[in-house]
Amino acid sequence: MKSRLASRVILGLLVCLSIRLAAQEPDGAAAQVRRLEEKWTAAYKQRDIDILSTLLTEDFVITVENGATYSKAGYITHSADTTVQVEVAELSDLRVRVRGGGNIAVVTRAYHERGVSNHKPYEYHDRLTDVWVRVGNNWRVLASHYSVPVK
Repeated sequence: MKSRLASRVILGLLVCLSIRLAAQEPDGAAAQVRRLEEKWTAAYKQRDIDILSTLLTEDFVITVENGATYSKAGYITHSADTTVQVEVAELSDLRVRVRGGGNIAVVTRAYHERGVSNHKPYEYHDRLTDVWVRVGNNWRVLASHYSVPVK
């Protein structure tokens, strides 16, 4: 009788643990994407092209504040521009939502950037949306859209 009760308790604990782990997967994916967003921002600020290249899909597209769009190659070229010195690149109000069976993540956030471009200071306060897709065991950015909030 005691062994039967112990078996049921163990089975119950295993079921609870399995449910908990399954429920945490989207949160785990969200945390992973959040870390990658931070890594992307740091790599952009430091002009680390190698890291930027690994974070973007081959068909990546970004739409910037003025409505222009750039491919992965165009974004990498812009990011490598030595006439731009990024002094501040900050994320805030970051929210990650995982969908599509855990294979798609949509990130919304506020972004603040300040620096010098062609010896002239600049400062941006943007809102953005990034779409991440799972490629094998890794996450890659498929699309990014920046806009300037109305004041």
